[in-house]
Amino acid sequence: MSELVLVQTEQAVATIRLNRPPMNALNGAIQADLAAAVAQVSADDTVRAVVLYGGEKIFAAGADIKEMSDAGYVQMTQNIGRLQGALNAVAAIGKPVIAAITGYALGGGLELALCADFRVLGESARVGQPEILLGLIPGGGGTQRLPRLIGPARAKDLIFTGRFVGAAEALAIGLADQVVADDQVYQAAMKMATSYASGPAIAIAAAKRAIDISLDTDLATGLEYEQLAFAGLFATEDARTGMRSFLENGPGKATFSGR
Repeated sequence: MSELVLVQTEQAVATIRLNRPPMNALNGAIQADLAAAVAQVSADDTVRAVVLYGGEKIFAAGADIKEMSDAGYVQMTQNIGRLQGALNAVAAIGKPVIAAITGYALGGGLELALCADFRVLGESARVGQPEILLGLIPGGGGTQRLPRLIGPARAKDLIFTGRFVGAAEALAIGLADQVVADDQVYQAAMKMATSYASGPAIAIAAAKRAIDISLDTDLATGLEYEQLAFAGLFATEDARTGMRSFLENGPGKATFSGR
């Protein structure tokens, strides 16, 4: 990894920080670094939750238009595959992921935020999928993840118009999970991440996977996966610890090892 994406770990929470000022445009180099950062935090068992952050002023303003402007079909087929690969890796992190959004999260920036489990926005944040204004459509997952999150009609409105959505509207339509003062975004995301980091890591990963699978399959298949995942957790130390603690001390007092 270069300095375009930084990984900082505080206790059990890793921050993946985009570091390509002024706009954190998601060019090929930052996509490669993002994929490497995801691999790093995914492999680190001491990391129990992840925060995606672009800094105090902006999350990410989208793709690098200059890099795209001269590309043809063959090149863009390769490039968009690389972008989707990096974002899919973020979505597949088996730990709670919170996007801390300041300023703008547009185009590929919003698509990156959609790969998180939760989104914390600053009061002046603006998000959107403005690709239609370039004669294009979202290519990093926006046409797929956005309607799954906020419903097809609302997603079509945002994608067809390319309009920017403020923090209050984002919260109202389910695109944001929390809105805080601009200077409190990172702290709020860290607080949320820390609350999940103390939980049983294997069970949380199983729950995340089961929920994500449910969005892409039928109910019967989802229930079968849930059944197998539930039974499999009885092989973990955390399950034994949690049940023993419940019987001895009541709910919510177990300390989990992540094993």
